[in-house]
Amino acid sequence: MTGVGRIRAADAGELERLREIERAAGEPFRALGMAAVADDEPPSHAVLDGYRRRGRLWVWDTGAGEVGGYLLADEVDGAVHIEQVSVHPDRARRGIGRALIDAAAEPGVPQTLTTFTQVPWNAPYYARLGFREVPARELTPGLRAIRAHEAELGLDRWPRICMRRPGGRAAPAGGGPGGAGDAGRE
Repeated sequence: MTGVGRIRAADAGELERLREIERAAGEPFRALGMAAVADDEPPSHAVLDGYRRRGRLWVWDTGAGEVGGYLLADEVDGAVHIEQVSVHPDRARRGIGRALIDAAAEPGVPQTLTTFTQVPWNAPYYARLGFREVPARELTPGLRAIRAHEAELGLDRWPRICMRRPGGRAAPAGGGPGGAGDAGRE
């Protein structure tokens, strides 16, 4: 459970902390032989601030002002697309990732994301939250463009998929704990 923490909009003064969280959340990829993912530079201050200004950047804080995770979302082809969700490893497995994903949900609007299939805190985790793989033939133009960009970045060195959760519903009961998942960079 997320305990006393809460989800809220990010403040401009927290952007560097979000970059620190991203770096820390990337480190576990190194142990899976995915050093390029671990070494990937976090989103810039300008990118993060753009999401913040558009109201598409949520953070989880302890209730005492310390941020332990964040989520970036876009609108892609009528869905809430989770571009990035990262939780600091010190805060992992407490339901924070799930709480962030649920906070970004909009009633009746599906959520989408792209993720690695063989990383335990990626596709298997999102499946426990109610996301299902989107077959290639059902990809929307926006999701195809995202996947093409990921391929240009070299992310297809490891198997990746698009996933969708219908209607922005909360995950089914027993969906599993939150983790240091990361939908965008994983």
